[in-house]
Amino acid sequence: MKASPAPVTRRDFIRVSSLAGGGFVLSLALPRAGLAQAAGALDDTARVFTPSPFIKITPEGIITILAKNPETGQGVKTSLPMIVAEELDADFSTIVIEQAGLRDDVGAQFAGGSRSTPDNYLLLRRAGATARAMLIAAAAQTWNVRAGELTTENGRVIHAATGRSLSYGELATTAATLPIPDERDVKLKSESEFRVLGSRVGGVDNPAIVTGRAEFGMDVRLPGMLHAVYAKSPVFGGRLLRANLDHLRTLPGVRDVFPVEGGTEITGLLPGVAIVADSTWAAFAARAQLEAVWDESAAAGQDSPAYAARAAALARTRGTELRHDGDVDAAFTASAKVIEADYFYPFLNHATLEPQGCTAWTRDGGIEFWTTSQTPGPGRDLVAATFNLPKEKLKLNLIRAGGGFGRRLRNDSMVEAAAIALRVNAPVKLTWTREDDMRHCFFRPAGFHHLKGAVDAAGRLSAWHDHFVTFGYNSTATPAPSAGMSPDELPARFIPNYRLEQSLIATIVPTGPLRAPGSNGLAFVMQGFIDELAHAAGRDPVEFRLELLGEDRLVPPTGGRGVPYHTGRMKGVIRKAAAESGWGSALPRGEGRGIAFHFSHQGYVAMVAHVAVSPAGELTVKHVTAVADVGPIINLSGAENQMQGSVIDGLGMAWLQEITFAAGRTVQSNFHDYPLLRLPEAPAISVHFIQSDNPPTGLGEPGYPVVPPAICNAIFAACGKRIRSLPIAKNDLRWG
Repeated sequence: MKASPAPVTRRDFIRVSSLAGGGFVLSLALPRAGLAQAAGALDDTARVFTPSPFIKITPEGIITILAKNPETGQGVKTSLPMIVAEELDADFSTIVIEQAGLRDDVGAQFAGGSRSTPDNYLLLRRAGATARAMLIAAAAQTWNVRAGELTTENGRVIHAATGRSLSYGELATTAATLPIPDERDVKLKSESEFRVLGSRVGGVDNPAIVTGRAEFGMDVRLPGMLHAVYAKSPVFGGRLLRANLDHLRTLPGVRDVFPVEGGTEITGLLPGVAIVADSTWAAFAARAQLEAVWDESAAAGQDSPAYAARAAALARTRGTELRHDGDVDAAFTASAKVIEADYFYPFLNHATLEPQGCTAWTRDGGIEFWTTSQTPGPGRDLVAATFNLPKEKLKLNLIRAGGGFGRRLRNDSMVEAAAIALRVNAPVKLTWTREDDMRHCFFRPAGFHHLKGAVDAAGRLSAWHDHFVTFGYNSTATPAPSAGMSPDELPARFIPNYRLEQSLIATIVPTGPLRAPGSNGLAFVMQGFIDELAHAAGRDPVEFRLELLGEDRLVPPTGGRGVPYHTGRMKGVIRKAAAESGWGSALPRGEGRGIAFHFSHQGYVAMVAHVAVSPAGELTVKHVTAVADVGPIINLSGAENQMQGSVIDGLGMAWLQEITFAAGRTVQSNFHDYPLLRLPEAPAISVHFIQSDNPPTGLGEPGYPVVPPAICNAIFAACGKRIRSLPIAKNDLRWG
């Protein structure tokens, strides 16, 4: 009879193994700590996150730290190893960072939800501290002294009393033979001792990027590689009826053309036509001659004017009530002023500079991928389920992505590449055209808000009613991904009389998370209408917001689910943004400042925008002051970059971008009709952080939602024009 396995103890999670030729590898399979699921949303009932960071030190003194999460430009390939290096007390400039592929021994590997830092901070600190403790123990044994007499600095253990020191490389082999310290006995540094964290560190890939040597997904080259494109129906959900496939097979450089049946699940393999050729150009040229007839029966009524008309009709009815506090109708009757307004934000494309794509190679009974996925684990699961392949036969190499913003949470390009690779006896790179990427996105859903608000005789916000019209995929049962609204969305919980209703429009448009999902549209609406009420009350917009938040306190989520809201932290960033921007000081005629704040992904952010509007309606965004409280900063350079990127990305979105639909298909096709912000249009940006003892949170998303309302509120202050619909460019304003 086989013996039962012995119970696993906490010490069994930590293993040390000798390296060939000396040295050691420290592997920590650390306790579960929660994780964002594949689409970025948190699952409160199954918060699972099992990272295993690895530290490799060779006798030659080479320290390698594994970067396990996908790098999409958010900087985690630099910032997460910095956490390990801090507690290891190593010289970060000498460390080798190794990008992990998808591995089953390191837990979930994903990029989304601003979760990389909060999910890994303490775990990676303990990993580095445990390694440091073992190296100190190795030096104490070597010198026959007490470990308490030793210190570390820049990859060396030092005995100050005798002036001796040994490098980590010199101690590595001995350390590999020592017992593992209990994690309760491993001391973490105090923040005052930090040398690496909080400093400015350039991205580890920066030299390769600026010299053109960095490998992005589109740069993958393999021996004998072929190139492919995949054409889908212009109408969402359409199936192929017939096409001129025989003609395409005769074109120069074309190796194969074949239809793919696909399915109906929008996140899976959709029907299409695969074209495989000797070069990307040959594949694209053949694609241009494709004449296909698709089933477009689902297109009826699926266009932007129809959506707007439906939203207007629904706003006049009663929606599903999501929250009702106090007596809203009585409060409106007793109020000093009541205002009503309709707000709208459009569908958006992620507009990653690198279009979607994936390289796949069928061999050894499986498939090897080179992917830029933000969720490689679910991508592997999708391929395995679609083609009935064992997951252990699927190998994924993670390649740096030219932007993600939530688009690469979906793995449609990976499953398409797999379908092609299973037919082609060679490595094949699938490359989407820009038009494919623009028209076949998982779009940020649009939203319509019919708002009514009131202020009392003392100028306080006394009542609020929002009828929110959003989208449900193929039905009106539930909101589409990232289209819903929490009953706790501010100003809920802060107004005694509050009502939120929701109505849904059925759509065939695929939707999904975009940077700061949900928040990226809602902040514009809530902060814009709060600003309207402040001006209606004759109040300073800063003081009006501070009064709304009330006393410093931790406001719990309704029903105990969600994240508490700390009013003191939010008021802190509002006050600092006002102070740093010169709020209240005189400005020339035609210029104005606007303020907005938002709580997103556990980050507290406030911004003040300074704009000028000429008599001819030319808008210039002159300066944006951004303040964030996200706990201790890991990499100051990376943190500033994230906030600056949020401002530029948010301004481009608010000013220029809109996706529309006609007869079930996307109207926009490329950057000529879905433009990005250009360098000369970027404003001056000042970034400030409030360092706190609170646990660190992510920074890739919290700043993005605040940008549009800050700018739109500043436009009103400058010229009296209230922007209630995006993009701004459709409101009789031109770029100055």
